[in-house]
Order: sequence, then C-alpha cells, then structure tokens
Amino acid sequence: MSVRPLQHAVLAWYDAHGRDLPWRRTRDPYAILVSEFMAQQTQIVRVLERYERWLQRWPTAAALAAATPAEVLAQWVGLGYNRRALRLRDTCVIVARDGWPRDGRGLRALPGVGPYTAAAVASFAFGERVAAVDTNVRRVAARLDVAPDALLPAARHDTWNQAAMELGARICTARAPRCGDCPAAPWCPSRGRIAGPARAPRAPRQRFEDSDRWARGRVVAALASGEELPAQIAPDRLARVLAGLERDGLVERGPSGVRLPGETH
Repeated sequence: MSVRPLQHAVLAWYDAHGRDLPWRRTRDPYAILVSEFMAQQTQIVRVLERYERWLQRWPTAAALAAATPAEVLAQWVGLGYNRRALRLRDTCVIVARDGWPRDGRGLRALPGVGPYTAAAVASFAFGERVAAVDTNVRRVAARLDVAPDALLPAARHDTWNQAAMELGARICTARAPRCGDCPAAPWCPSRGRIAGPARAPRAPRQRFEDSDRWARGRVVAALASGEELPAQIAPDRLARVLAGLERDGLVERGPSGVRLPGETH
C-alpha cells in the first residue's frame, strides 16, 4: 500500500480539525516536556487547567530546577501520580546543568523520560524525524496494518505525529471507532469491522476512596495545604501509606512530624 495518499488525507483532516492545544504552538522543549509529563494518564481538560499556571510560575527548566520538591508537589496536587512531578524536576535539574539533549536517544537518559516522551520532545521541539508512538498511534497503525515508522512522512513529520495522536484520541478510538468520519478509512482494512470488546461480567470494584492511591493523594494534598493528616484514614492504613510515600521520596518524617520533601517551617 502506498501511504502517501493516506498521509495527505490525515494531515488535511488535522489541519482542519485538530484541537488548538497550547503545547502545539511552541518549540520550547521545556514547555513540551511539561505537557507530556502532565498528560500521562491524565485527562487533557485537567492538564489545560494547570499547564499555563505552571509555566507562569516556572517558565524555564532552570526555574523549576531551583524550586523545592515541596513547592513542585504543592503545584502538582490534583494531577495525580505525584512522583511524576519530582521526576520532572529531576530532569530539569540535569537540563539546567548540562543543557538539552537534542535527540531522542539523549532525551531517554533523563529521569522519567521513556521512549514515547523522548520521541515527542525530539520531534516537536528539535524536529527529529522520529515516530512518537503512544497508545493512540499504536492503535491507528495496528488497524491500518502498517508499522508506525512506515507511516511517518518525509515532510511535516512532527505534524504527522500530532495528527496520528489526534486521530486515535478522537476518531479511531478503542471501543467505538468512528469509521465514517475517519480520513484514513479508504486505506484501512479494519474499517467497519471493529466492535467494542465483549464485556465480561464485572467483578465488584474497589471504591477509589478505599485505595491506597486515593489515600496517598489525600496525604500529599493535606501537607501541601498546611493541614493535618486526613483523620478519615484509619491509623494502620495511614502508617502503610506514609511508609510508601517516604520510600518514594514524596514525604519526609522527622521530630516535627511529616512534611513534604525540602519543606521549611
């Protein structure tokens, strides 16, 4: 299959229908990295609420590197997976000292930067011709029965990466693909054949409020707000959660009690 007509169709669709997200309007590697860290397992609407505020407070990698872990965690509260905030700061400490690696291979050596994030920053900030393959892109390529790298055009390859992600996120979705609206449909051997996976009987699900992840988030949020540790968390559960947070570098314990790392009183 010649992929050139498909590429033209998808790029034309993206030019007309792609969302105007702020990190798509910049080549600043720091701003792009922040968006990628924030968007990991987090809804875009929540990222949009926080992204601009974050960049106003810490507009450069050097500015974030100079912040304390406590300050960074306090601003991250609500985005989930708080360790991402510390890894982002760790990365900025290295960048502030050594400068930006300018390709995916160098970016992968930074803390918390995996293959997809490295490829995304390399493509969107530095123009490297590399496929940024997230879950959405992988799904689109699998349904087209083409390797993600083979879909990457010679020109506008950074725009293609955005377009392929957008296509997977909004049209070629996992459970309910909109084949009738898909610009790649004429070339897709899977069009019209994808049904949502059969749903097995659901086992009783644990309430989120009963999970340690919820409790960890509540503890960090309370400390960031200067509040007491949440009284609704049972003592044995709180002890377990605090031990995990301390092990992950998200809290410190000392004579004065529990605090965020690097926090001063």
